[in-house]
Amino acid sequence: MKNVVRKIDRSVAFVENTLIILILTVMVLMAFLQVLLRNLFETGILWGDVFLRHLVLWVGFLGASLATREEKHINIDILTRVITKKYVPFVKMIVDLITIVICVFLAKAGYTFVQYEKEARTILFQNVLAWYFEVIIPAGFTLIGFRFFLKLLEQVQNIFSKSVTE
Repeated sequence: MKNVVRKIDRSVAFVENTLIILILTVMVLMAFLQVLLRNLFETGILWGDVFLRHLVLWVGFLGASLATREEKHINIDILTRVITKKYVPFVKMIVDLITIVICVFLAKAGYTFVQYEKEARTILFQNVLAWYFEVIIPAGFTLIGFRFFLKLLEQVQNIFSKSVTE
């Protein structure tokens, strides 16, 4: 079971890393093109800045998911410093569970937002609908929640493997 969780984790991380690399490449090229067009030809791509802002949203959510994977996300771990080491895994499980619930609520709110944008047919630029880019909001929170779920499974496996060996 532990190998399956790790394999899923590595596969998701590969997709996230690939997407981040592609998006960052597009962002750098688009920003460079905008600078060239503005400075050399006194023009620019009208929708370029809006496009870049929405790509930042994608990089932010994908990066947050990767930070969660590496446990480099922002956290307040004062409780784990105060309690006995024996109980730290249980506290981490509770925190992960609460975080999953919060991510579910945020993903649901993001989904509702995207549905409103879809119904309103909000145009981002030219004929591109805004919700195409905003779908990362519910997807990002779902992905982060999934990462915490994988961490929770790992904690449960560690606890059971320790209790079996003792």
